[in-house]
Order: sequence, then structure tokens, then C-alpha cells
Amino acid sequence: MGPEVVGWSASAILLATLVRQIVTQMRDDSARGVSSWLFLGQIAASTGFVTYSALVGDWVFIVTNVCILATAVVGQIVTWRKRRRARS
Repeated sequence: MGPEVVGWSASAILLATLVRQIVTQMRDDSARGVSSWLFLGQIAASTGFVTYSALVGDWVFIVTNVCILATAVVGQIVTWRKRRRARS
């Protein structure tokens, strides 16, 4: 098994767990226990990792980190909406 297969497999596992967490979060009526700092930190870190991955030309990490960045943005939006709805 080549290194690329290991990288893509690890990426798929990580992204599946992040997507599952967002689905769970979307089904919960509140955003209790969800830190906005988690998503903001994830957005900042993922942006840095995408930039780094592009500079070194590693496609496994470019794609993975773009997808992780997208999950952070979606997670933040879901949290904001849930909290806004809870205040209403």
C-alpha cells in the first residue's frame, strides 16, 4: 500500500467523523456545549494548512484541509443559527 492510499484513507475517515458531528449538531435543538472558538480556531488552522499544503504541493493535504475548512464553516453557521433561534 502506497503512502497516497494511507493519506487518502486517513482523510476519508477524518472527514466522515466531522460530517457525522455536523449532522448530530444539526439535529440537536440547541447549541449548548458547542464552542464557537472551536470552529473559529479550526477555520484559522485549516486556512493555514491549506496554504502550507499548496506551497509544498501535497494534494492529499490540500483536498483534506479544504474539506475540513468547509466543515468548520458549516459547523459555525449551524451553531450561530441554533443560538439565534434559542434566543428568540
